[in-house]
Amino acid sequence: MKLTLVRHTSLQITEGICYGQSDIDVSINFASELSQLKQKLIHEQIDAVYSSPLQRCSKLAHALGFDGILHDERLKELHFGDWEMQSWNDIPRELFDVWAQNYAELAPPNGETFAGLQQRGIDFLQEVQARHHGQHVLVVTHGGMIRALIAHVLNMQLKGLFRFHVDYASLTRLDLSGTIPKVEFVNR
Repeated sequence: MKLTLVRHTSLQITEGICYGQSDIDVSINFASELSQLKQKLIHEQIDAVYSSPLQRCSKLAHALGFDGILHDERLKELHFGDWEMQSWNDIPRELFDVWAQNYAELAPPNGETFAGLQQRGIDFLQEVQARHHGQHVLVVTHGGMIRALIAHVLNMQLKGLFRFHVDYASLTRLDLSGTIPKVEFVNR
């Protein structure tokens, strides 16, 4: 199975805000970013499409023109709990620093860990692999989830998640068809 991961387009939000699972709308650049994504996908044969239910992903999945889109809660971004919709600068520095040193295992207050996010992603992957063996599946999701799935496929520790960048409206492809899963490309 091939899995093409699409990160949502840019957002209508002030820079520097922690938004996680907050349901933020797409930016005014949506039409141009959508057009670029359509060009990247024009020759792809897609058998199934899944999306995070948050509007920034759902709008994109529908605008790409696919039928039968399946929304899955497990594809949501990291839940930042009490930090959601706060400026990163307003989060107490000592709390942020402790979390940043071990975000894999520590959660923001009333939020979730990256290990928890990754486990949601792994559960999703296993189900999709069983359901879509030999097919090409497109998944519209978030930067944190894409990083967590790449780390899983590469058997990489979560503390290395931010060693690669995942742009808005970018594609990442995983090949899960063989005995050893592979990352075909990131951030295209």
